[in-house]
Amino acid sequence: MSTLTYAVHDSMTMTRRNLKHAIRYPAVGFGSALTPILMLLLFVYAFGDAIGAGVGGGQDAYVNYLTPGIIVMGVAAGGMSTSIAVCSDMTEGIINRFRTMNITRSSFMTGHVIGSVIQTMVCMVPVVGVALAVGFRSDASALEWLAAAGLLTAIAFAVTWLAVALGLASKTVESASNKPLLIQFLPFLGSAFVPADSMSPGLRWFAENQPFTPMTETLRGLLSGSEIGNSGWISLAWCAGITLVGYVWSRSLFNSTTKR
Repeated sequence: MSTLTYAVHDSMTMTRRNLKHAIRYPAVGFGSALTPILMLLLFVYAFGDAIGAGVGGGQDAYVNYLTPGIIVMGVAAGGMSTSIAVCSDMTEGIINRFRTMNITRSSFMTGHVIGSVIQTMVCMVPVVGVALAVGFRSDASALEWLAAAGLLTAIAFAVTWLAVALGLASKTVESASNKPLLIQFLPFLGSAFVPADSMSPGLRWFAENQPFTPMTETLRGLLSGSEIGNSGWISLAWCAGITLVGYVWSRSLFNSTTKR
């Protein structure tokens, strides 16, 4: 077999390992879905009428505005468990066993990334289900739903590579659980919950120029069946940039760590 074939085979083996861990410990995946669901219910039923008046309607209008932001926030939060899992593998000795095996070095990280992306996308299914139950309605076509799923996969892929780097950079599992918090809460400082143009000038500038605002606006446009303008290309550019940074940083950290 070629080097590429070995790399793909080893990566799939590592992916199966991580998926089996997810099945064995479902509470971790359930937590990834529970947080956005609770946020959705809180904002819809506690603040929906008040905030909804500012987005052109009441609670029903706010559900349609809020749901894409909640989904993006949930995808971003999926990286936390990856950071913890990577740090756990690096500090609890399993990585030493992998060093003695004839496996592709990059497969360790690739397996974590692919497994986490699959887990994150599965966890978003109940989030969408709860959103539909509380009144979310979409005018998207089947193609637009497919494009929305592709966008979310790209976001999850980018955030997960960054989470892998944060896990490798952490000395303890506790620090690995804290470092991705900024990624999780960046959607709060974007247009996920309220329009950016309703914010104060400084916060508005930050909201308009951070990655999760175009991602949220793109998903919102796709799910509503409306125009997305250039936010789609901006979102994909952010995803590509974050993926590149996360991948290069992860490779550098992993290589320096495993050479010790």
